[in-house]
Amino acid sequence: MVKDVVEQSAPKSLKEVLTNLLMNLVANPVDAIANANYMGILAWALLIGFALRQASDSTRVMVNDFADAISKVVKWVIAFAPFGILGLVAETVATTGFASLRRYGELLAVLLGCMAFIALVVNPIIVAFKIGKNPYPLVFTCLRESGITAFFTRSSAANIPVNMNLAHKLGLHEDTYSVTLPLGATINMAGAAITINVLTLAAAHTFGIEVSFGSALLLSLVATISACGASGVPGGSLLLIPLACSLFNIPNDMAMQVVAIGFVISVVQDSTETALNSSTDVLFTAAADPKYAR
Repeated sequence: MVKDVVEQSAPKSLKEVLTNLLMNLVANPVDAIANANYMGILAWALLIGFALRQASDSTRVMVNDFADAISKVVKWVIAFAPFGILGLVAETVATTGFASLRRYGELLAVLLGCMAFIALVVNPIIVAFKIGKNPYPLVFTCLRESGITAFFTRSSAANIPVNMNLAHKLGLHEDTYSVTLPLGATINMAGAAITINVLTLAAAHTFGIEVSFGSALLLSLVATISACGASGVPGGSLLLIPLACSLFNIPNDMAMQVVAIGFVISVVQDSTETALNSSTDVLFTAAADPKYAR
């Protein structure tokens, strides 16, 4: 029954996806919050953010304190996520047996394969175009020195000192990497974009929604922009999946089931995602440095 409902409400073309996106952006802010219209919430948040640039210092302090409080609540929720994951896995195994875990493994393999493709194929092509020589020595150095550490810390922010030290060892200009590495730890989230895209497309496939190339391209754009604002905590990118699912009219309760699956595989997925994010910060900084750039 759920699948039928999703199929009936799913957009049939890129035009319908764009129309839904536009209507969500201009929705009433109260209605957007009440109905979990993430696009509308973000649009109004941007407008209010620009308006608050003229606010008094006391108002800015209040807004910052409120933002810190929300971030702390999110960290508390994620901290309790393992208990919820244990319950979900236990229920799944009890209901369907261990065979269901194989599908989790397949989904994880797709995610890891996509991240490996970006790290070992796409990034080297970009770097080779910039530096005009074999990029793989630099790529493997960044993966070894930065990626392995980030894999275990699962935090791009915590890996900034490691990246700073690596940039110094590579002989990069401090005036450059002292800006790009902290900034990249916040907005350079290629791994997060992959996670959002793959899990959203997996949800669409599960519910029988046909995704055209144009719709997938739009999803990639939305996921990339959204990933720049992903929370800097383990599993932060998973919380943006409902936003991406809203492009295809996938209900929030269904989207949250996908998020739950993401938490199940997040131990490996999030570690690999962070390794890609953090190692790419140093890689692109080095590629833009006069020492390597042609």
